Amino acid sequence: MRRKRRIRHYSGIGGQAVLEGVMMKNKDMYAVAVRKPDGEIAVEVDEYHGPAYGSKLKNIPFIRGVFVFLDSLILGLKSLNYSSSFYEETKEKPTKLDEGIDQVSQGHEDTFLMVLTTIISFAFAIAIFMVAPYALSEVIGKYVRNESLIAIIEGVLRIVIFILYILLISLMKDIRRLFQYHGAEHKCINCIERGRPLTVKNVRRSSRLHKRCGSSFILFVMLISIILFFFIRVDSYALRIVLRLLLVPVIAGISYELIRLAGKTDFFLVKIISAPGLWLQRLTTKEPDDDMIEVAIKSVESVFDWKEFLKDSFGYEFEEEE
Repeated sequence: MRRKRRIRHYSGIGGQAVLEGVMMKNKDMYAVAVRKPDGEIAVEVDEYHGPAYGSKLKNIPFIRGVFVFLDSLILGLKSLNYSSSFYEETKEKPTKLDEGIDQVSQGHEDTFLMVLTTIISFAFAIAIFMVAPYALSEVIGKYVRNESLIAIIEGVLRIVIFILYILLISLMKDIRRLFQYHGAEHKCINCIERGRPLTVKNVRRSSRLHKRCGSSFILFVMLISIILFFFIRVDSYALRIVLRLLLVPVIAGISYELIRLAGKTDFFLVKIISAPGLWLQRLTTKEPDDDMIEVAIKSVESVFDWKEFLKDSFGYEFEEEE
């Protein structure tokens, strides 16, 4: 049976680009597919249970978003670690630092480094995209006395710094390829959710922009922070820094609900609030080549039965061409 009109059905799968590959997650299962240096595709399939696994907190609106954000960060770093293992240089003799890390971690070096990297990455993001814009706005505040205008300037600076950061890293060859795999990830999900069989040809003609993207989530975080910081003000400089840090989970929770809604409906108001995130994705995604699409398809098929999804959601069965 063929579809009468092109509609979208929410699939529930999501993922991210990794070094020369794509990670896809469906419920508790995830797969990382990587194009190895010899051209073959390696796939790792496993279960992931985050910090709040089994807790009812993950079902409470505006709170669940905090845990989803943490899960994405942890699983993302774990997937990147797996993909980069295929491209590591020949291991040299362990240094004193390596021996020290091994001693502190008691043999769990990979887990220790992943946790440490997560903490450092989060601290870096806070410093660059939260604290730095505030510090710059304080400098501007010496010349502009309108507090409402300063609050808006701080938010605009945050967005400008983020966009400049994206433009800067996109000059790197490896990052450009990462953005291509990011595009392949989106195109696969769009292909499925639009009811098309998951083939290289169909994926290639699908959009590389998706409303449930992490790039859109980050932009939502920045826009919502402008609104909250506009209305919540205190006189103490130190207290303002602390307040911005304490509000990060609140902002993440609100942002998650918005992006979750955006991924499930095409209502025109939702399209309007999703538009800036889609514009940003024109920077964070690039058109992939067929080899990259094949890797993304392999990742999807390892955790998601797209043929069954097409049958249940769109009412037709896919038949392989002979």
